[in-house]
Amino acid sequence: MRTGQRQTHSPRKALLAATAVAVATTTVAYLFGPGARADEKGAAKRSTDGATARVAAETGSESASPTAAADCTTDPARPKRQLRGVWIATVQNIDWPTRAGQSPARQRADYIRILDAAVKRRLNAVFVQIRPAGDALYASPYEPWSRFLTGKVGKDPGWDPLPFLIEEAHKRGLEFHAWFNPYRAAYDDNVSRLPKNHPARRHPAWTVKHEGRLYYNPGLPQVRDHVVKIVTDVVKRYDVDGVHFDDYFYPYPGRGERFDDRAAYKKYGKGKNLAAWRRENVNTLIAQVDEAVHQIKPHVKFGISPFGIWRNASQDPKGSRTNGMSGYDAIHADALAWIRDGTVDYILPQLYWPRGFKAADYSVLAPWWAKQVKGTDVHLYIGQALYLVGSKNNAQWTKPGELPAHLTLNRKYPQIRGDAYFSAKQLLSNPLKVWNRIVKQHYSRPALLPLIKERGGEAPAPPSGLAVSADGTLTWQASEGARAYAVYRVDGKPGKCATADARNLVAVVPGGTRFAAKTSGTYLVTSLDRLHNESEPARITVKLD
Repeated sequence: MRTGQRQTHSPRKALLAATAVAVATTTVAYLFGPGARADEKGAAKRSTDGATARVAAETGSESASPTAAADCTTDPARPKRQLRGVWIATVQNIDWPTRAGQSPARQRADYIRILDAAVKRRLNAVFVQIRPAGDALYASPYEPWSRFLTGKVGKDPGWDPLPFLIEEAHKRGLEFHAWFNPYRAAYDDNVSRLPKNHPARRHPAWTVKHEGRLYYNPGLPQVRDHVVKIVTDVVKRYDVDGVHFDDYFYPYPGRGERFDDRAAYKKYGKGKNLAAWRRENVNTLIAQVDEAVHQIKPHVKFGISPFGIWRNASQDPKGSRTNGMSGYDAIHADALAWIRDGTVDYILPQLYWPRGFKAADYSVLAPWWAKQVKGTDVHLYIGQALYLVGSKNNAQWTKPGELPAHLTLNRKYPQIRGDAYFSAKQLLSNPLKVWNRIVKQHYSRPALLPLIKERGGEAPAPPSGLAVSADGTLTWQASEGARAYAVYRVDGKPGKCATADARNLVAVVPGGTRFAAKTSGTYLVTSLDRLHNESEPARITVKLD
């Protein structure tokens, strides 16, 4: 992700690097989440208004099967499973904490505000940056506390935020992806300003000073092992749902200085072309992380958000009909290799350009990426430039309908299984009231998470003891292994396709075992494990007078 670099290029300039326009870096970020909770206030109101409810039927035999979707005609406008994410960037305090050195109470309150906004917009996942620059926003045994948390590198904040960040996301039905930057060591190349126990000070040979910043050298096996150790430590000790890398691999083109990895290349290059060797270094790290994470916890997802252009067709016949900077050539990130090798569970390219933009047309890039994952097990989600809505970066971004139109276009391609938005700040500010349009046109119903089969899991038992009270509140007994429950509503008798898409989905209830029915009808309640493997439904018919 091109996030958090004050001295970086705008995406438009970076895009035009291949056409002799100077590249500069930009500030960008990520998003996710579902959001439907029991409407207890509504239930209470109906009760005081004298509403009554009665059970007409409860069955376990004639249930609508969620596995029947393959035999059903579904509505592309109402997908049952869709990733809806938001990036929460901590680097340079872009999204959270809003200012370094705030009290833990203020940090907690600001974070909850973001999560509640995600739930309100019916998102179902958050990507939270916990390692922005060779540091940590959690109690790491290997790297210092982040200055973006405390105001000073290495300063102990007096608490470990990560359990809180995860727990609060899970309470709201939001999947939590821990976002790491793999190679950034420090924003300042003056190593003496780092704590004495900083890995970059203890292992200076691991680092490369480049254009005022300090990077870990991707060509060194020791660096790759260090990154794997950092990631697996988090996976072992914290209940994360995913591990996420952004688009920073080798540095983006800047002032034209050479990234000085000559010594590592001489030692490990083995006669390979420099660019090919660099790509191999990145690919090796990705494969190592993939294997290590899934050995520890098979259910944890691993994915990457690469730069939106792999290569241009003018550079490679497999490339897209674009004319901009190539992630493959400029930062040595070969996303097609990760898809081909299956070393990621999902790919989330940053398509931060509008429709009709000549150098990188969204209408060209979205179907191009869909084609790349077709026939593979790798999921495709699209990174959306929420941060540009309302900006003068391009005239299209001044139109409130541009970003929603991206989601409409996505419906044509079943390989596109959702979107993530940069960033949480604009989730709160709602530029051009774009979220009103997105929710109305695309997120009018909640969504379950897409199922990545290789991550396993098992549908819990259906909810038992489904009942309804006089005020219309549905209750049921918790199912072992259930993280959440899906609630559907239909008029009359449900058929086998009642749960095939989201047209009847009224809520995803995280953790709890109650839901306030607002209208009469037949309600189906299913159990969901942490990956959203879904049980058969329990059924009850409710009539509100």
